[in-house]
Amino acid sequence: MKYLKTSVILLCFFFILSSCKKAGADSATTKTPPANLTLTALVSTDGTGVVAFTATADNAVSYGYEFGNGDVKTVSSGTTNYQYTMAGNTTYTVTVTAVSSSGLSVKKSIQVTVTVNTTVPGLFWSEEFSTDGAPDPAKWGYDLGAGGFGNQELQYYTSAPANVIVSGGVLKIKAIKETYSGSSYTSARMISKGKFALNYGKVEVRAKLPAGVGTWPAIWMLGSNISTAGWPACGEIDIMEHRGSELNKIFGTLHYPGRSGGNADGSTRVISNATTEFHKYSLDWSASSIKIFVDDVLFHTVTNSGSLPFNQDFFFILNIAMGGTFAGAIDPAFTNATMEVDYIRVYK
Repeated sequence: MKYLKTSVILLCFFFILSSCKKAGADSATTKTPPANLTLTALVSTDGTGVVAFTATADNAVSYGYEFGNGDVKTVSSGTTNYQYTMAGNTTYTVTVTAVSSSGLSVKKSIQVTVTVNTTVPGLFWSEEFSTDGAPDPAKWGYDLGAGGFGNQELQYYTSAPANVIVSGGVLKIKAIKETYSGSSYTSARMISKGKFALNYGKVEVRAKLPAGVGTWPAIWMLGSNISTAGWPACGEIDIMEHRGSELNKIFGTLHYPGRSGGNADGSTRVISNATTEFHKYSLDWSASSIKIFVDDVLFHTVTNSGSLPFNQDFFFILNIAMGGTFAGAIDPAFTNATMEVDYIRVYK
């Protein structure tokens, strides 16, 4: 009887130990899949074919999109813009796969109907920044280096991903306080020179501006003949300038012989939330006039004529400068700031 009790006790102990080991093994290998996956789409109504997708899920670290036309894309944020190009009204089945850190995944599909109008009134050129990574090299180059660019600026311009990248459907130009090749700040200055230029037309740029005293973001244009004519003979069109010491005050300015530098031809308009929300900055340029707008409100007009240099090709520039004659002293506490550009659209 004593031996029987001992055997029963040992058997129970072995069972409990085995159960504990199994439970421990199972918990150690438990993997959590994404949950509560949602997918929404905001389809543009302007005939450009642009759709803004947003996917969210618990426990997800990446999202793989299948756009229904053979194109695929993976993003970490779940948010991305995509531009369809097939003319007419087309319905696509879009699938997103949310993936967890343990490699488990869930999928969700929706249908979107997209209108692409190849005769969108005047649509001549656009940059939607829809592909994550470096900006499209077919559309953009860079001004690189330091030296102040004639304005005693303090940044060193690079093309490094830390300073310029497309992510989540927007271009991000970032100014950073760091020592680099003798400069105390880095940033980026993108140019379309030699890749795209415009002579007359309407330009629309949707952007959110950086904050920080000493920042100097700009969306502007220079005459393509600057290499031969020099500045200001080539002409300069500043669609938007902003300085961190005067938050929400938007500058629209033209520079040309007789009206350049501190004597430039410009006006300003104060808006709300320039550094926390996207706003539309626009230019309407013809042989008879040059008009600058913010959020479709006209705030500066110049009469154009054959005597001015605004009757030739101009290229785009997007940048953040630091300090200099316009932005002034930089806040010692500044660390970094970003300008985000959603799109650039040119109509003719």
